[in-house]
Amino acid sequence: MKDVDRAAAIRGKTIRFGWTEGPTKGKDGTVTWSDADTSKTAQPSGSAAAAKPKEKPQYGAARITDEIYAVSYSAPSGYALTVVLNFGDRQLVGFASSAKEWYPVRGTFQVMK
Repeated sequence: MKDVDRAAAIRGKTIRFGWTEGPTKGKDGTVTWSDADTSKTAQPSGSAAAAKPKEKPQYGAARITDEIYAVSYSAPSGYALTVVLNFGDRQLVGFASSAKEWYPVRGTFQVMK
């Protein structure tokens, strides 16, 4: 993956999404944005998984205005989520997709840390 912008308002944050439209309507979830090249998740010693760090989704984030950011990430599951976050009113709108499926999504968000 070539270098992409990882806007400071997003980088290193845990963001809780609450979906109001789309396939996950009525559900909440969190996404932790971190640099996949430097983040490592601790594994129990002796574990076969201890040899390699947990894979983090690749993502990009770009500032549109002081309050609006576009964010896109690709999960190891094969799904991609691209959303526009409005920090002024905490609303989000975007699209979730895979190679075979595509869904418009809408919701709210909260920066947890």
